[in-house]
Amino acid sequence: MTAPRSATGRTSSAARRWFPLVVMVALLVYFLIPLVWLAIASTKSNSDLFGTFGFWLGGSFKLFDNLADLFARDNGIFAHWLSNTVVYAVAASLGGTLFATLAGYAFAVYRFPGRGALYGIVLAAVFVPSTVLAVPLYFMMSESGLSNTLLAIILPSLVFPFGVFLMRVYAEASVPDELLDAARVDGAGEFRIFARIVFRLLTPGFVTVLLFSFVAAWNNFFLPLLVLNRADLFPVTVGLANWYALATQPGNVQTLYAIVVTGSIVAILPVMVLFLFLQRYWQQGLSLGSVRG
Repeated sequence: MTAPRSATGRTSSAARRWFPLVVMVALLVYFLIPLVWLAIASTKSNSDLFGTFGFWLGGSFKLFDNLADLFARDNGIFAHWLSNTVVYAVAASLGGTLFATLAGYAFAVYRFPGRGALYGIVLAAVFVPSTVLAVPLYFMMSESGLSNTLLAIILPSLVFPFGVFLMRVYAEASVPDELLDAARVDGAGEFRIFARIVFRLLTPGFVTVLLFSFVAAWNNFFLPLLVLNRADLFPVTVGLANWYALATQPGNVQTLYAIVVTGSIVAILPVMVLFLFLQRYWQQGLSLGSVRG
């Protein structure tokens, strides 16, 4: 017979079960608080934004008025900033993810001289903050004549070392050597093997890296701030920052605050929709990568 568990043992077991849940709920609340405040603030007028409690609605519902003011200000330049951001993010994320997939697959499958050293450089690049490279990139773009162009933002974003790391881990876990050998025996070339067979196996990992790359490109601020000085080329991050700076200048009418808040909630909606739409793929990619790691 087994001895009955003591009250202390049952309490300790219950605490171990509930503690992770409590921590996760606390983190969820912590991360949702700014989004909740932003959503509520976008429904307020400028006076209510400063005169009412931040987590409660104001005296009137002004969301649609704020949206109209947002897209009408400066001849509708906010819509132009959004379109610029879409171009930057789509081009950078698709190109960067494709290169990361090719590189990660090559590191996982092929054996070539210098493979370890090159992969070590990739891992080292993961830990280099992007702000450290911003000033050198500015001089490179200036000397090459690419300042104030779309390429000044897109080209640096095509290099995604973290994506290479993730795709190597994913390729090692999901691409069996036997399948590659069978395709080679059948006479398929390496590019055909990748396009027809391997890419389908790597789709969940590809989508995961694509989302990470898209979010990084969508939220890119410091590099566009350095290499662009034309308002019609700004992404939405730099444009909203300029409006905020204008609102805080002494003597200016501060009605821009409500517009900036509303613009911020509009700017994050595409990323949220993309994550929800592709969640099946990136959850599968993250789970396989974590098991392999």
